[in-house]
Amino acid sequence: MLTTVCSEEVSDALAEGFPIVALESTIFSHLGLPSPFNREALERCTMAVRTNGAIPAVTAVLDGEVRLGLMGDEYERILGPARKAAERDVAVAVGQRWDVGATTVSASVAIAASAGVSVFATGGIGGVHRGSESTGDISADLDAIASHPVITVSAGAKAFLDLPRTLEFLETAGAPVLGWQHDWFPAFYTRSSGLPVPHRVESAAEVARIFAARSRPASGMLLTVPIPEDAELDSAELDGVLSEALADCERAGISGAAVTPFVLGRIGAATEGRSVPANLALAENNAAVAAQVAAAIAGYPPQR
Repeated sequence: MLTTVCSEEVSDALAEGFPIVALESTIFSHLGLPSPFNREALERCTMAVRTNGAIPAVTAVLDGEVRLGLMGDEYERILGPARKAAERDVAVAVGQRWDVGATTVSASVAIAASAGVSVFATGGIGGVHRGSESTGDISADLDAIASHPVITVSAGAKAFLDLPRTLEFLETAGAPVLGWQHDWFPAFYTRSSGLPVPHRVESAAEVARIFAARSRPASGMLLTVPIPEDAELDSAELDGVLSEALADCERAGISGAAVTPFVLGRIGAATEGRSVPANLALAENNAAVAAQVAAAIAGYPPQR
């Protein structure tokens, strides 16, 4: 059974029914954005949550404790070296008393659910990998999104994944996929993957109503938010980089969790660093939308 330790601020917010947005810690660690951009991402995401009327609650495993909400120098700890912890790894991190476990999407969704937090914001989710019919490589993010009563707010999924099968997996699992004021499923750095989003929504109140009307109260849903237009990267340029990077992965025998950092590294190099500002912009934007949704679910006005 997952035992989660909440910060004082998060505990008070839970007691008051005040809106809370859970945030993953992988993006803020050395496993996510390079320094000093990981710090900038942390500051921008937490501020976006507060500005839009909610309390930010960063998830992590610290000294073997599952944490929801950090305090003081604990933020500094997650900015440094850490071990990646997906949902399947959280029990190991607790049992082995990891110093710092940086939580992924699946772990963060599980931690949020364990404390009764209904909204989680991230950059992009994992999904079904290309060639999964032979490798079986499907991100644990998808099962977590479908299996926990949490709204995951993201800029869709990364373009090097098999996006049609990712959407099909979520449909089969019974997880609604919504598009925030947009008709197309976003592909992280680009606003559209060319795949229509199943359902478009226009407001946080609409998302809250849909969440309340779920036929399976223990299930979750995905709210996709396209990257801001002024931060979007060129899709044609990305397509060429992705094709070459995936071919190099296959030749080098790179698979599983190692594919994502390899491909993102190649994108960063090919775009001469332009992918970093794009990543920061979409993460901040997702956090802002997530806070609006959390406020609507809690029945609070959009500004505190």
